[in-house]
Amino acid sequence: MQSMTKEPIEALDDLADQVADEFEAYRQPDEFKDVSLVIENSDAEHPTLIVHVDREDAESLADSIDEFLREHGARTERERHSEMDVRVLATVD
Repeated sequence: MQSMTKEPIEALDDLADQVADEFEAYRQPDEFKDVSLVIENSDAEHPTLIVHVDREDAESLADSIDEFLREHGARTERERHSEMDVRVLATVD
């Protein structure tokens, strides 16, 4: 019988799609994106979804994204590079 569990990279890919949908207003194709998504998978066992928030008051939007990711089963941590540059890192088991 085939296992229903997804590889971490597949789970993160799905999660990235959900984040893109949920925060679509910040991802307008014709403008500089306030929210960009990257999956870092140099470590194939533990890939990381990086959600980069680049805008005024990035922290509050990062809070919403962080909460959304945790509600969807991800573990998160945050890197704050400046008031306008916050990254939320998400991993799944």
